[in-house]
Amino acid sequence: MTKYSEKAQEKVHETMREMQEGELRSGSGKKVTSRKQAIAIGLSEARKEGAKVPDKK
Repeated sequence: MTKYSEKAQEKVHETMREMQEGELRSGSGKKVTSRKQAIAIGLSEARKEGAKVPDKK
């Protein structure tokens, strides 16, 4: 199993919290309700910030 950096883990934790509060939005502006989608958004944001995250498949 791959190990994510501390920065990436924090970013995913942040996005999960936003989703639970109902504040997380997808690119189209719709509210995110899927746990998997929230994790994907968090990893994507972490990747943009330069955190150690495996490449997309």
